[in-house]
Amino acid sequence: MTQFSRTWWGQRFIQALEQITDPGRLSRGRSYANGQKVIHFEINGSSITALVRGSVNPYFGVYTEPLYTTEIEMQPLSKDQWSAAIVYIASKASFVSKLLMNEMPDNIEAAFSQLKLHLLPQSRSDFKTACSCPDWGNPCKHIAGVYYLVAAELDRDPFLLFELRGLNRQTLREELAKSPLGMALVAELDAQGSQAPQQSVSYYTRAETVSPDPDIPLKDFWLGSKRLPEPIHPPRQAPVSAILVKKQGNFPPFWNKGGSFIGVMEEFYERVKTKMSDVL
Repeated sequence: MTQFSRTWWGQRFIQALEQITDPGRLSRGRSYANGQKVIHFEINGSSITALVRGSVNPYFGVYTEPLYTTEIEMQPLSKDQWSAAIVYIASKASFVSKLLMNEMPDNIEAAFSQLKLHLLPQSRSDFKTACSCPDWGNPCKHIAGVYYLVAAELDRDPFLLFELRGLNRQTLREELAKSPLGMALVAELDAQGSQAPQQSVSYYTRAETVSPDPDIPLKDFWLGSKRLPEPIHPPRQAPVSAILVKKQGNFPPFWNKGGSFIGVMEEFYERVKTKMSDVL
């Protein structure tokens, strides 16, 4: 069976749906998503619209494949609720650093729970759904199929979860960037992004033979006529280690593995550090 979500937030989204939706309809919805019955769907803010292919059923007089329009709207949080949530999130360094690095904190729900709110759906009241099919049940199998594809989209872009709740990602970034850690991180990210990669002709410096001046005094030959360069100061310590890796997020577009890209890189660097300490 196709795994619709690899990330914890996508899986939690599906788990929440499984708790509030009839299992039989979810099962048929999975088959619809697997069978590419959803031919088009679009997410615009808190609203999701989709075009889903129905089933031919001569028993009910359906002889040609119908097309059904499905609409899902996730209940957005109010402006006051978002203001309170942003104030709390911005006060926690762990939340700010991960969100600005395109990573979803694994305890993000705790931030909302403190305010008696929730980011992930918890009840049917979190959704308003409609489908043009004749099924009396809501959600029907067509809506359920779209749910699974939304979970897959959340894998690619976790910030869709905020947009589905009514907060634009740019607004979220701007508000988090106002915190002390946020300002430091944004400055570092902007500096890293402004540095264009330099092409290297060789992996090492090629030695050049230089013939000395035969008339140079021995003292100048050995001591030199120029002053030694000033001591090289160590580079400024970045506020977050491995910032170029972490800014890619857990599942960047080029990463097709099942595990987190950041997790794999952290393990790799740890193995390199251990190996180098043995050598030194």
